[in-house]
Amino acid sequence: MSTTPQLIIVIATYNERATLPSLVEGIWQEIPRAHILIVDDNSPDGTGKWVSEQQDERLELLHRETKQGLGVATIAGLQHALARSPQWIATMDADLSHSPTDLGKMWRAVTEDADSCDVLIGSRYVRGGSIHNWSLSRRATSRAVNVFARWVLWLRPRDNTSAFRLYRATSLRQIDLGQIDCPGYAYLEQILIHLQASGARLREHPIRFSDRREGQSKVNAGELARNARDILSLAVRRVR
Repeated sequence: MSTTPQLIIVIATYNERATLPSLVEGIWQEIPRAHILIVDDNSPDGTGKWVSEQQDERLELLHRETKQGLGVATIAGLQHALARSPQWIATMDADLSHSPTDLGKMWRAVTEDADSCDVLIGSRYVRGGSIHNWSLSRRATSRAVNVFARWVLWLRPRDNTSAFRLYRATSLRQIDLGQIDCPGYAYLEQILIHLQASGARLREHPIRFSDRREGQSKVNAGELARNARDILSLAVRRVR
């Protein structure tokens, strides 16, 4: 990246070679000047290799030698992106469950009203938000985890488990990303805890969430159980 971008989109990947080209192209159709940072945990399917072969200064690869968890990879990406001094940093999933069209809408929302918020969360659980291709049990589990997180962590948003977000870079600089130590999905709530405590304005924007089209979901019963355990651990830390 040879210039200072206004927006950097951080996408953590592991074995996402099948979906990444479509995602990257879709992002640039919506936001042509966006810079994309792929944080790849040495994917054996050639995800990182594909990124490194692209000849476009808007696309950068942050290669990591080992798979240490989504939270660790995302924090590394946020720290790397902050060093480029953008105005905004976005995060989204690599599996096309987060739509580039929704990203475009979220980007227009923060640029058209620059003072409206410091964090814009792509939310499934506000009016206009929706989930497609999920089982009833998975919907119920996701709802329960979000209610639990709001209750025990005193978080205000309705969708605290969404990884689809836009962060104002100056707000991220107000917190110590090195303190975000949940390797699993609870890193999402942990970031919001620190941002909310720092006074950041959190806002939600409706999105259409679709289950992944290619490959297998990385969310399983074990991950959900660990997420609930980590949320409870975060709550215990807050009251000590």
